[in-house]
Amino acid sequence: MSFQLFDIVKSPSGGATAFTVPGLAGDEIYKELTGIVLDYTTPRAYWDTPDPVEGTPPVCYSPDSLVSHDGKPCSRCQFNDFGSKDGDSNAKACKESVTIFLLRPDNIMPIIIRVPVSSKLIFQRYMTRLIGKMMPLCGVVTKITLEKTTNKTGQPYSLYNFEAVSTLSPEETANARAFGQQFMEILNAAALEPDVQEAG
Repeated sequence: MSFQLFDIVKSPSGGATAFTVPGLAGDEIYKELTGIVLDYTTPRAYWDTPDPVEGTPPVCYSPDSLVSHDGKPCSRCQFNDFGSKDGDSNAKACKESVTIFLLRPDNIMPIIIRVPVSSKLIFQRYMTRLIGKMMPLCGVVTKITLEKTTNKTGQPYSLYNFEAVSTLSPEETANARAFGQQFMEILNAAALEPDVQEAG
């Protein structure tokens, strides 16, 4: 099973509040995405050009934001410093994101949702709230929506919101956890690096 076989939902441009999801008859538009989060990863990648052409491999990447592909700690990298991108936006040159594996109703395979770094903290806070309630991420049905906002320079972008809309039974949670672990083992065997090896 290859990572490239799965549908990937990217962050919309221009602050759009709807997701574009590949479907059997073409792209489908959704105001919200609902399902069970089987697992997630926190990849990062660095390109040495400000606007790399889509499909361009990065100079450096990490599947977990902790150690680079060549074994160096990300915490000590100069491109992980705030302001390393251009000095004006306080952004990091190394692009961070969250990759979510969402199993939707009436599907037996998850879709892959790329959450940009601007919404990474929102996702982490959502997970923290679940931990505070002693609820695993795969033990709830999560609804993901988009909200239009603007950055300091007035450019619009989409902010992700996460909400637990229902709770799974202990048996359903155990099944979701087991399926998620098996799924990730298969993907890890095929290597998750392609997700961060291409710009876009």
